[in-house]
Amino acid sequence: MSMVKKAATFAALAALAQSAWAQQGTLDKIKASGAIAIGHPIAIPFAYIADGQHVGFAIDLCARVVDAIKAELNLPVLKVTYLPTSPSDRIPLLVAGTIDMECSSATNNAERQRQVAYTMTHFLAVSRFLTRKADNLTKLEDLKGKTVVSRASTPNLKQITELNAARNLGLNILAVSNLNEGLPMVESGRAAAFVQDDVMLAAQAANHANPDQWQISSEALSLPEPYGIMLRKDDPAFKKVVDAAMVATYKSGEAAKLYAKWFQSPIPPKGINLNMPPSAAISNLFTNPSDSPDPAAYK
Repeated sequence: MSMVKKAATFAALAALAQSAWAQQGTLDKIKASGAIAIGHPIAIPFAYIADGQHVGFAIDLCARVVDAIKAELNLPVLKVTYLPTSPSDRIPLLVAGTIDMECSSATNNAERQRQVAYTMTHFLAVSRFLTRKADNLTKLEDLKGKTVVSRASTPNLKQITELNAARNLGLNILAVSNLNEGLPMVESGRAAAFVQDDVMLAAQAANHANPDQWQISSEALSLPEPYGIMLRKDDPAFKKVVDAAMVATYKSGEAAKLYAKWFQSPIPPKGINLNMPPSAAISNLFTNPSDSPDPAAYK
């Protein structure tokens, strides 16, 4: 089958699936089965497996949502099943009804909102760069004429390419296919900086044998990028319950405590600490919850 025919077939199946779920509704599905399916990839510290348990910041938030669903449906017990997802299959799995929520670090943007819905944003990632502390490179201007590396097919690579041209920085920009390839290139001197989402850079540095030798730039290279929990589209009853649970978690101060647990404390299984205090934008987010896909809404 040609790629065009495959795309058309998937679009037709997705439309049928969305129509079916719009008629039944996720709450009805969960009540009838007594179970909820949660999908997530491996994305430290949002959602991953440690010591055989599904853990992470987004997993903890979804646990609060599950409690709210149990209360809404008057279910004394609700079985939770976790299924692995990837960037390429998580939306199809959600649309098809295989999973009911995708609890991780999925970027909320206008393009994706044409296929799925999002509950309240739980994290704001910003593109920055990672360098060795000894090199004292903290701002973009410090990188003039140097070699930098970023991951292929990411907004980060596009951003640094556009900034290079706009500011006439004379950067030599290299692309790698794997997230784990960037830091070794800086460590070996093949690049002066690694450009990526700040939370991913923090995880890379914290997992290094000598985390204290790394620093993340003080200058942001992008507007905030909202991360959110994905839901099926056109299911307002389910979204209402999930949104209410998220807002309650934020307004009670519980979200801030969970943030400190996963971003400012030792986390399993290795006891690493990302040492990532909440930005002013994230603190404001917990006070004023939003599901907007527009980065400008979080400035």
